[in-house]
Amino acid sequence: MAEQDRVVSAGRRIAAPAAVIFELIADPVRQPEWDGNDNLAQAAPGQRVRGAGDTFTMTLTQGPDRENHVVEFDEGRLIAWRPSEPGGVPPGHLWRWALEPVDDATTVVTHTYDWTDLTDPQRLARAQATTADKLQASIDRLAALAERD
Repeated sequence: MAEQDRVVSAGRRIAAPAAVIFELIADPVRQPEWDGNDNLAQAAPGQRVRGAGDTFTMTLTQGPDRENHVVEFDEGRLIAWRPSEPGGVPPGHLWRWALEPVDDATTVVTHTYDWTDLTDPQRLARAQATTADKLQASIDRLAALAERD
């Protein structure tokens, strides 16, 4: 499989300020509200991401917890994390959100799933099933929340 086939993204313009959208992403408590994969069940409050090097824990709908290691961060603009089993080493996939303000009330949001470095054969089928339409579903739900707030 070619490397470009392991990077999937989707994007759209959202009629909301970047700060409002970013808060919905950077606070894990809000993530299940916009998750288009219906994979995220809940997160404990008080885990709002403040920088690269932070971690937050999310409980998945199937039951297990995931520890998410923040590897890219620019407040209001960019956040990316690598999930892992609690206490484990991330197996090589990355979720990224990039926000580009157009003006004070409009933001272009790009959501990317990059599994270029994923080596765990048990995770490959799920990674392949994470398609652009699933990422778009997350963006569309995020837009509905942000435009309502």
